[in-house]
Amino acid sequence: MLMYPTIDPVALSIGPLAIHWYGLTYLAAFALFLFLGTRRLRHEPFASMTGPQAWTRKDVEDVLFLGVLGVVVGGRIGYCLFYKPGFYFTHPLDIFYVWQGGMSFHGGLLGVIVSMVWFARSRGRPWVQVADFVAPCVPTGLAAGRVGNFINGELWGRFCDASLPWGMVFPQSGSLAPRHPSQVYQFLLEGLLLFVLLWLYARRPRRMGEVSGAFLLGYGVFRFVAEFFREPDSFLGLLPLGMSMGQWLCVPMIFGGIVFLVWARRRQPVLSKTSVVA
Repeated sequence: MLMYPTIDPVALSIGPLAIHWYGLTYLAAFALFLFLGTRRLRHEPFASMTGPQAWTRKDVEDVLFLGVLGVVVGGRIGYCLFYKPGFYFTHPLDIFYVWQGGMSFHGGLLGVIVSMVWFARSRGRPWVQVADFVAPCVPTGLAAGRVGNFINGELWGRFCDASLPWGMVFPQSGSLAPRHPSQVYQFLLEGLLLFVLLWLYARRPRRMGEVSGAFLLGYGVFRFVAEFFREPDSFLGLLPLGMSMGQWLCVPMIFGGIVFLVWARRRQPVLSKTSVVA
């Protein structure tokens, strides 16, 4: 088994200014989105669009800006509502204490969906088209976030057998028993693997809604599986059916992904153009 390598969460200090690794992972996530978004412009149907409906780098930048707002606002509100509604109902001002931690991916996803609807309406585009554009660019950001979780030594896994070669001791968990490094599992599953599968899938012409559906289904399944190895939140524990809050929040994602894929294949025409390899 391995010992968690204690890492200073502060990457760089300049006088009173402290730059945290977690903040740098967020910057990396946004930079990766901008890079992949510009590459996504080469994929169909976006590459062949002309006139007012044509996608440009300016659109990628605007989607990124609105998406950042959606992630931060939605992620914080989602955490307050999904995980500690009673506490924040009685301490409403603590909602704004974001430096104390507490962000929810599922809340951030809802925030991003709202931002995409806003962007789509402002550009006169179907919001599902916007979602299809954005979806393949998201998993690398999720991977960056899991790197931040590992550096911070948070969101560790459940106890594992001492014979597991990569079992890791997280002293900050209050126990010296080996645990699953669930941050690494999530980095590999919902980060790298989901990115590779979704990017390859999205490079080919797809019906509107198929890429979005594949993202919802893929993330929902991978996160559901990873939650079996991740320690449930101490203030919640396991919920009905022995499932964690993260697993329960993945159920509507999986269902929604299936609905999107079925709807797309029944209602949308098949694109005929070939995609540009990127």
